[in-house]
Formats: sequence, C-alpha cells, structure tokens
Amino acid sequence: MNVVINGETREFENKITLAKLLKELSLEGKVMAAAVNMEIVKQGEWDNYRLKDEDKLELLDFVGGG
Repeated sequence: MNVVINGETREFENKITLAKLLKELSLEGKVMAAAVNMEIVKQGEWDNYRLKDEDKLELLDFVGGG
C-alpha cells in the first residue's frame, strides 16, 4: 500500500500501524506529532492506529529557536 508522508509517496505492507511505520523509518522518539488526513493522532494511539492505502501522513518535530 502507498502512504504519502510529508508529501512523498512511500510503499509499506498492508495494515501497518503508525508506530511500526515510524520504526521502519528510524523515526522513533524523533516525531512529536502526527496527523493522518489532516487529523491529529495522539501518541497513545500510535501502536494501534492502522494506516490505509493512500493515507496522507504529516510528521512533525518541534524545533526550538529564537
């Protein structure tokens, strides 16, 4: 199945969870927020949240600055 991540289409196994996708991309602990199809998914739901074909995923990390 295809998932669009921050504008880039990537291919993954069917019914992958958000947590597993982050692990496969080596982004565990680096992502602070995730939105699927413009809806925020709380971190506590990432282990059980199953992505679907053509979902649009936005991954955000907060950067401090001045």
